[in-house]
Amino acid sequence: MDTLLIKAATLVNEGQIFVADVLIKDGLIEKIAGSIDYPGATEINAEGLHLLPGMIDDQVHFREPGLTHKADIFSESMAAVAGGITSYMEMPNTVPNTLTQELLADKYAIASEMSLANYSFFMGASNNNLDEVLKTDPKTVCGIKVFMGSSTGNMLVDNEIVLENIFKEAPMLIATHCEDEATIQHNLKVYKEKYGENLTIEMHPLIRSAEACYLSSSMAVELAKKHNTRLHILHISTAKEISLFSNTIPLKEKRITAEACVHHLWFDDQDYAKKGNLIKWNPAVKTAADKAAILQGVLDGHIDVIATDHAPHTLEEKQQPYAQAPSGGPLVQHALSALLEMYHQQKLSLTQIVEKTAHNVADCFNIDKRGYIREGYWADLVLVNLNDPVTVTKNNLFYKCGWSPFEGQTFQSEITHTIVSGNLAYTKGKFTTNETGKRLNFSR
Repeated sequence: MDTLLIKAATLVNEGQIFVADVLIKDGLIEKIAGSIDYPGATEINAEGLHLLPGMIDDQVHFREPGLTHKADIFSESMAAVAGGITSYMEMPNTVPNTLTQELLADKYAIASEMSLANYSFFMGASNNNLDEVLKTDPKTVCGIKVFMGSSTGNMLVDNEIVLENIFKEAPMLIATHCEDEATIQHNLKVYKEKYGENLTIEMHPLIRSAEACYLSSSMAVELAKKHNTRLHILHISTAKEISLFSNTIPLKEKRITAEACVHHLWFDDQDYAKKGNLIKWNPAVKTAADKAAILQGVLDGHIDVIATDHAPHTLEEKQQPYAQAPSGGPLVQHALSALLEMYHQQKLSLTQIVEKTAHNVADCFNIDKRGYIREGYWADLVLVNLNDPVTVTKNNLFYKCGWSPFEGQTFQSEITHTIVSGNLAYTKGKFTTNETGKRLNFSR
């Protein structure tokens, strides 16, 4: 592994923006100073570029094993690294579902050989695998995933006794997908009775409604408070849910935290007319008022982290009629670019972006020595040119699925270099594939 010396970068870290050199040796940040000389180091001239901690994405679906016609760990980690994501946490609704320790170990084995980014994998919960869930090692696994709404896959946990026991006994963070299945099925029945098979994408946020989200999220919060569970609710999509979360105590003291996703900050229901099923997600993209409230929740600390919920499907699958088209879309390559665009739009500051995509994710999950630009920490770093516009086209995508909901969008910023655990993994469209990322460890 090369010794790297980043010269004259504008660091964005821990609420401060300042120019410095950064020396990286044996994968770690060895020194941060105004001027560093180190003969023999590979130098990166970062004058005019901003250096950020790499984004840590706490929610991706990379589809391996079993669904690799859509995506795989190599292809999606490549896209992630091109997008400035240096670490990810992947979800268990692959095929087979990750419901045993053996299947969980299989995913780690694949990633150790194929992932260009650092990685962790959630253990999946179902109605009948509590014994397996309780074997999960809190120091080497990011968390336990509970689908409190069917979403994709067959992992709905709807047995109230099982749910109670998971919240009571889980040895670590539980991450939940919260949509109330009974409410969704009732809404679907109403719309089918009215429109038959002629349902359209515009009905998606009405079928998978704000009320469905709130009912499920409030139930999860109630269970977590009852059992003092470490709960993390994923992809908040409604204004109403934000009241469930506190901003009066420091993140490190919170037992209940929340995540916003890039698509819920970027799109709203007016975009369905143009984007159609390409922005069909669960939970659904909802109103402009919901979008504004989520951004405010990010700004005021009710919502702690920003992630992607990257969940690719083939274009053919997404081009089916609304009812048949699967939910989810590819996002890792342009999540940071979209957030930097929100900086240009004066909606987020650079320090807020870094806080929500790196610092807070590391703190939320107790990730060991990552998420900050600090001496002694792993060198997970991203260099960006804030004034070099890039237009998203099919030709510059690295996703296996070959499409993006951002196609045609020009972002004002370019991600120029991505460093993963000290390895210069990406430089202006080119990858270093002879080094893989590392397994995340957790200080729990």
